[in-house]
Amino acid sequence: MIMCNTVMATRNNTTISVCKALAIIGMVIGHADPPYKLLAFIYLWHMPLFFIASGYFFKKSYLTDELTFIKKRIKALYVPCVKWSLIILLLNPLFFWTGFLNEQYGNPDGGVTHPLNLRQGIQHAVGIIFTMSNYDVFLLSAFWFFRALLVGSIAYLVIFKLLTKIPFFRKHENICLLTICAICMLLAVLKYGHFKIRYWFIAQGGYRDIMCVFFMSIGYLFRKYERFVSGRYWLMLPMFAILLWYTFNLHTSLTLTTKLHKVIWQPYSAIAGFIFIYLLAQLIEKTQSYSWGKTINRFLVFCGNNTIKIMIFHIFAYKVIALLQIAIYDLEWKQIGCHMVIHHPTTSQYWWVFYSIGGVAIPLFGTYLSQKIRCKSSSL
Repeated sequence: MIMCNTVMATRNNTTISVCKALAIIGMVIGHADPPYKLLAFIYLWHMPLFFIASGYFFKKSYLTDELTFIKKRIKALYVPCVKWSLIILLLNPLFFWTGFLNEQYGNPDGGVTHPLNLRQGIQHAVGIIFTMSNYDVFLLSAFWFFRALLVGSIAYLVIFKLLTKIPFFRKHENICLLTICAICMLLAVLKYGHFKIRYWFIAQGGYRDIMCVFFMSIGYLFRKYERFVSGRYWLMLPMFAILLWYTFNLHTSLTLTTKLHKVIWQPYSAIAGFIFIYLLAQLIEKTQSYSWGKTINRFLVFCGNNTIKIMIFHIFAYKVIALLQIAIYDLEWKQIGCHMVIHHPTTSQYWWVFYSIGGVAIPLFGTYLSQKIRCKSSSL
């Protein structure tokens, strides 16, 4: 494990780091075209967990030090989103020239991407810089998370601060947080209910951003009452039962094509999923008395502390696995452009396992090497 002033093996709460690791691994599996029921199970909780974790670490001091919070959010979310979106935009002609992206192969529904002309490139650059949208969805499809968490975090700060100016809410913080949740659900229902309101000032209509605020409130509340859940492993059984019921009966998620009834029911599946994963993370941590358990925990903490790198580079890592698939089955080179993985019907049945392993391991290995180089450079 790397140890230097700029790289820490653990940050804050290692249980939450392990939770984030399990969630990002779930995201990579979900993007690798796994069996449908496994996909449905993962989508119940994996992205809400990140929002809950963000609320878990929200400090009340930010309500009087807003600038510090906003600067941190911009540095952690806006900067990597815009930087890598613009880099991929500039490389767009090269990707099409090499066939890395092409107009023949795309997603399972037959959708493909097209090369950009200068005018379209400028339009995309403007969208990236000013709205954190218009990024290349074939290579950076998870980048909606950066905008949703940035917008949701700032909105959460603003709403929380405004409500605490009211004496009643300032005195009853729990009611204040539940009121924030109620406001978010009202906004979500207005969007997917009869009125079909689109919050046009937020890219993609604002649903994910609204739910980010909701789940941040849940995370903040959870930290206040964490002691009532921590170590109560018997809770895993009913939480898992809830998740199984949702998996086979009601597939909730943060997808933009969701329905009103799923919006209303989603908080329950997400919270059940978070509690289940939180307790699972605690069980995993208890294995540290064994050498194999210590290795697993160090890996998961490192993974949980570098989820952004996996989010940025996992689709590129898929391409490495796709090259192997193309070579082994003598597939057409242009299938490298499939989104997110190759969908060849006779060769892809179990490759989601290899895509999942590569999608996590390759970005983490690159991160490990870069951090090790920086540590050595700083020690010279």
